[in-house]
Amino acid sequence: MTTTHAPAYADRLAEELLNLENGDLPSHPPDVAAAQRVEREATLLDRADLVLRARLVGATAMLRDGETVAGGRIVHQVHREAAGLGDDYLLARCHRAMSIFFRQLGDNATGLEHAVQCMSHTSEDVPSPLRARHLMCLAVLLDETGSQEEAVRVFEEALVIAAANRDGRLAIKLLNNIAYSAYERGDLQAAEDIEQQLWATSESTGEPLTGTVLDTLARLAMLAGRHADVEAILAPVLADDAPPQLLDDGGDTIEEALLTAAEAQRELGDIARAQELLDRALLLCAEHDLAGQQARAREQQALVYAAAGRYQEAFEEYRRFHAETQVLTSAEQDARSRALQAVYEAEQARRATDEFRELAHRDALTGLHNRRHVDEELPAALEAVATAGPVSVALIDLDHFKRINDTLSHATGDVVLRRFAGLLTDAAPGDAVVARLGGEEFVVVLPGADEAAAWIAAERIRMAVAGHDWTPVTRELPVTCSIGITTVTGPGPTAGAVLAAADRNLYAAKRSGRDRVCGDRVSRP
Repeated sequence: MTTTHAPAYADRLAEELLNLENGDLPSHPPDVAAAQRVEREATLLDRADLVLRARLVGATAMLRDGETVAGGRIVHQVHREAAGLGDDYLLARCHRAMSIFFRQLGDNATGLEHAVQCMSHTSEDVPSPLRARHLMCLAVLLDETGSQEEAVRVFEEALVIAAANRDGRLAIKLLNNIAYSAYERGDLQAAEDIEQQLWATSESTGEPLTGTVLDTLARLAMLAGRHADVEAILAPVLADDAPPQLLDDGGDTIEEALLTAAEAQRELGDIARAQELLDRALLLCAEHDLAGQQARAREQQALVYAAAGRYQEAFEEYRRFHAETQVLTSAEQDARSRALQAVYEAEQARRATDEFRELAHRDALTGLHNRRHVDEELPAALEAVATAGPVSVALIDLDHFKRINDTLSHATGDVVLRRFAGLLTDAAPGDAVVARLGGEEFVVVLPGADEAAAWIAAERIRMAVAGHDWTPVTRELPVTCSIGITTVTGPGPTAGAVLAAADRNLYAAKRSGRDRVCGDRVSRP
């Protein structure tokens, strides 16, 4: 799409992407479909940054949906391409997704590294809601790697942003994380303060508490010794007609709530009620194939049997819990290993492909690019003349090279070619494409160089060769070069026509006595 409306259209796509990124991660098909549509439209606009952002939204959704391998592959690919663009915003989003990927694999240390990198690329002008979510990602991994105090500080920094933006949903998620961290530490005072904040935030913003948050609140009540309150707190989740919005933050919300409620009833001594809740939990775990929760239900069952004085049954149930936990741990380790292997095998395959491509585009003797590379780069440079400016080509031939091979040896000739390649690389401008076409013939493609600039570059190359001390290699035989240059200032000429023009000027230089530059008539400095 190259119309005058393209910039405005790109701005609209960027705004749409920001809305997708700014919301809770898209684990729902409509948002994934929207990201895929934005990717297609951004491709038409040739906006690589928007394409990668859209792709990353989809990949992050895949990670949230448990598609670790597929999502991880895309995230790694996007991260690699984003590094090439040097776009800080995109790199921040990539590192956030990478932190989620490694956290899912149980590698919290690497996940934390990426969360830190995410914040290092999060500039001050990033929209504050996104900054808050990046901070939350960092805080979660700080907490899970044992830096609880620092985690709370970062959570609270994000909470200030959420409050300023009146983002009740984000505030509740942040408070829930802080609360659960306090529960795990056994910090009753902090837990009670945060419990009050959660209820107050929900009431003031009208944002409902999800099942996961209610489960945290139930855990806080147990920490405070209020076991009798637990079922009342969890009642909305445990009801047969629990509203979907309570359960949209995880596929195991009901099962987790049942396990929490069963534990509370056991502590209260109501073994019959605890058993009733556990029976329901085990049934749902089997129905939904939740191996982790099923193993924990086994552990709870063993404790219920023990509380009822049924010690043999408690022992047998605990053995089942231990066996299932071992199988689960092994399966999780295998799954993580397979996921990492699949992602890195794809990365290695890509690197191998890139290496083979690079080798295919390199001259084995000199290490310069070869004719195949020129055949790809020169047409692309010529197509860009209209927007990027002129392109010049210098065709270079070593003078009397055959005499070096015949008089000294082909091995000496190879040394000359390699040394000449080094001189050529050093003398050519940094953005030039330097290649060996074959034998003693070389080419330098000079993007953005007009006739005068091409002549200066060619003279620099010629003088570097003529001024080099070749005596240790060729004894009394001199080494010089002749150069033919041509410049393209507008669209039209093909790569073949340009090389032919440079070749004509090269042979004019040779006919004029060699060791000189010939080309289009320009005012030479």
